[in-house]
Amino acid sequence: MIFYEDNGALIAKRQGETLRIEGWGADSLRVRATMQTELSDEAWALTEAVPAQAASVTIGREADGNPCAEIVNGRLKATVNFAGVLSFYRDGALILREYYRSYGGTLSRESRCLKVVNREWKGVPGGSEYKLKVLFESNDGEKLYGMGQYQQPYLDLKGCTLELAQRNSQISVPFLVSSFGYGMLWNNPAVGSVTFGKNITEWNARATKQMDYWLTVADTPKEILASYTGVSGRAPMFPENLMGLWQCKLRYRTQDEVLEVARRYKAEGIKIDRIVIDFFHWTLQGDWKFDKTYWPDVKAMVDELHEMGIEVMVSVWPSVDRKSENFYPMTELGLLIRTERGAQQTYDYQGDCVEIDPFNPATRKYVWEKCKQNYASLGIDSFWLDNSEPDYGVYDFENYRYCIGPALTCSNMYPQMYSRIFWDEMKGGGKTPVNLLRCAWAGSQKYGNVVWSGDVPSTFEAFADQLQCGLNMGLAGIPWWTTDIGGFMTDDVNDPYFRQLLIRWYQFATFSAVLRMHGDRGPYDIPALDDRDWGGGYLHTGQPNELWSYGEDNYRIMRNYYDIRIAMKDYIVSLYNEASENGSPLIRTMFYEFPEDGRCWQVTDQYMFGSRYLVAPILRHNCFRRDVYLPAGSWKLTSTGDVFVGGQTVTVDAPIEYMPVFERVAGV
Repeated sequence: MIFYEDNGALIAKRQGETLRIEGWGADSLRVRATMQTELSDEAWALTEAVPAQAASVTIGREADGNPCAEIVNGRLKATVNFAGVLSFYRDGALILREYYRSYGGTLSRESRCLKVVNREWKGVPGGSEYKLKVLFESNDGEKLYGMGQYQQPYLDLKGCTLELAQRNSQISVPFLVSSFGYGMLWNNPAVGSVTFGKNITEWNARATKQMDYWLTVADTPKEILASYTGVSGRAPMFPENLMGLWQCKLRYRTQDEVLEVARRYKAEGIKIDRIVIDFFHWTLQGDWKFDKTYWPDVKAMVDELHEMGIEVMVSVWPSVDRKSENFYPMTELGLLIRTERGAQQTYDYQGDCVEIDPFNPATRKYVWEKCKQNYASLGIDSFWLDNSEPDYGVYDFENYRYCIGPALTCSNMYPQMYSRIFWDEMKGGGKTPVNLLRCAWAGSQKYGNVVWSGDVPSTFEAFADQLQCGLNMGLAGIPWWTTDIGGFMTDDVNDPYFRQLLIRWYQFATFSAVLRMHGDRGPYDIPALDDRDWGGGYLHTGQPNELWSYGEDNYRIMRNYYDIRIAMKDYIVSLYNEASENGSPLIRTMFYEFPEDGRCWQVTDQYMFGSRYLVAPILRHNCFRRDVYLPAGSWKLTSTGDVFVGGQTVTVDAPIEYMPVFERVAGV
């Protein structure tokens, strides 16, 4: 192993590998390695400028005479031994060490005959990329959080294997928060996996040219997240006029349907902030324009909605039907995803489609110009960037290629690049662009993305999973997160089970970043508007999904919670300010606000909405009473006004009309 210093960075070379460790923000280090002749300076998620760090590099020898080195940046130290094994220390205490079980080394556990090395590079046949495996020792007693959104019931990710890939309702945002006082970003958009095992932690990239990760240390999760968002970017300030109710369904088929709903809300005295025009309002996928048969005067519709104070959002998909007017021009210009073998097709829902390549600046320009001409020029305010993973017909990542390389090397960044088609053109227009996406990657928070949890089932089990999804998304740096209230896939809106679920989900959504009605509501007994096999009239629509659509009793409950949401406006503004200032999510794990309370690291079925409200959602069918853990302090149950002393678990009623919410009482 050869060590030397390069402008405050520690460089180590061994057996063709170059390793570089350098200060990257306060108490933080960036670690890169490659088998290429030179390291790449690609930023990936580390987009923000950071002050120069006065890291200290020391090169020396171990007791047995082998060379070693260390780099110290504030509270974080990294050491490298003669075999290239990395160890990380927070205030002198070991927090993370690479796993190595081969010959030699001064650490007794490293000297083994297994020939398992800490960083394994295997060349991808026929390419210049490598399959990369990076191994770490697993810390007993450690809890791990963040990493984005996975449809599972586990908040603590220790013991989990996670695919590092984007799918409908799965979002890979590879930043984790450890209970050992550090955060780690896997700064690599390659498709792969990570296993946080009891015996070993294993990161895999299926095809890459470089290892790249970033570590930071701090005393609390809040400080860790502030450091991370300081180097990857923070959400802009959310517009105050969008903090109320967003109205959506599958799907408003005509401009008359949209106006009828908006006028009814106005008559009911309910202000909706946005109304959403969902998919297949268009002629063909990839035309990116309204079907004039059913949307004859969009400008007049938008003008009337604006007069009511309602913004208009339109669904845009990245798929381009082979019959679309844009398919062959985009194909000739090289603006679509390429397949490595077989037919040129990446998506097959309601058409033979190929999806756009947003890594290509020319693609981004082309799509924006079409959407500007056909949507923005008519007054459309924002865009619902659906299928943003993208939703491949088959998730054969090895079969797809973007202009910057194989999908295996970078596909996880697709949703972020897709969002930038719109963000880059809409920013600076006097208001913050706020678009809706089904997926994200590390750093997506800075591009005006509201991320929702995808097409999840309408079940209490799925509802419970969404709580873990939202909390871990927040800890991965994505504060603008929401769900389809009631879940997306509903067979029968008249089913009492579903209606109870809808109310419990709506109550939860009131205490989340965005209150948004949406869902595909069965049964499908509404006739199509015409018998064409294309255009805005042929595809099915779901049942009504407005607040009044589920009976008077349910309407009364949802109206009450709407009023609660509106009454919290000033408080919600303060939470969005926090997200913009230090990266804090709006919905927070208990330990985010109470890191010193060991019980708060155990509780997974309740959360904090900011620092003031403790929310205990009802996650089971026919549950009308539940236990709630209250940290130290005084807590007022908002439904009754009763005040409880913290530091204990209390049992409270939860009739269908109310979800238990406790307000922190100051000075009691």
